[in-house]
Amino acid sequence: MAQYKYEFVNVRILDGIAWTMLNRPDKRNAMSPALHYDMDDALARLETDDDVKVVVVSGEGGNFSAGQDLKKFFRELEKNPGERKKAAAAANRWRWERLYNYDKPTIAMVHGFCVGGAFMQLLACDFAIAAENSTFSLSEVNWGILPGALVSKAVVDTVLPRHALYYACLGEPFDGQEAARIGMINYAVPSEALEDAVTELAEKLMKKSPAVLRATKQAIRHVRTMDVPQAYEYLAAKGQSIKAADKEDSYNTGLRQFLDEKIYKPTYEPFRLGTMLTDQRTKPAKR
Repeated sequence: MAQYKYEFVNVRILDGIAWTMLNRPDKRNAMSPALHYDMDDALARLETDDDVKVVVVSGEGGNFSAGQDLKKFFRELEKNPGERKKAAAAANRWRWERLYNYDKPTIAMVHGFCVGGAFMQLLACDFAIAAENSTFSLSEVNWGILPGALVSKAVVDTVLPRHALYYACLGEPFDGQEAARIGMINYAVPSEALEDAVTELAEKLMKKSPAVLRATKQAIRHVRTMDVPQAYEYLAAKGQSIKAADKEDSYNTGLRQFLDEKIYKPTYEPFRLGTMLTDQRTKPAKR
């Protein structure tokens, strides 16, 4: 198993789940340039790690993230434009470009504070579960700036415009239950049940065909900005690419298990993974 050793990110891989934790607990996981570099590298490696099926993004010490570290990211880099540009590129890359298009399913696990710039990784993840007592805040308006980077775009693409305007313009905090109500996250659970709820979702995702799951989540994301003719063309091509890349031969495997073997109900569960390899091993040798 690959080793992941960073100063500001902790990675723990267990039963196919990579628990990827921002690690500045004394700063409520406020994001410094060094943290961005660590996280960018970790996510790039996890995406091609065969031991990893699902990536969970969260933070150590009881907080998701308090946003950008204003001292480390802004004030200390004011007179160093080269380093500022490098840090911004890493920050935007892992929080959006990587996570939004990630090959593997991703889950944001939110506890404690999720503030400002942390909304980028929250909304770039495919799924999000939060503790009911977690605190979300788009508070930039309270000190005279806009939500940083792509936060405004990500928020308005996720929730209804009325909700986006309300919380961005007032800067008022809201809890996990409200985040679920407005569609910011999938659902909220009591804090003591948070890790179990994330694990349960990850285990469900790992039962799906990886190729089909990857194509489905990418399709759902990308068709949102297409018109109908573009979506027809894109989805037809995406369907063909699944057949070319899918080691499980999901379409034919699913049909066989449903119609011929009658061993599963597709409305409620995925077909059984690994059956193509099993079939190959159990077929009699040709003479």
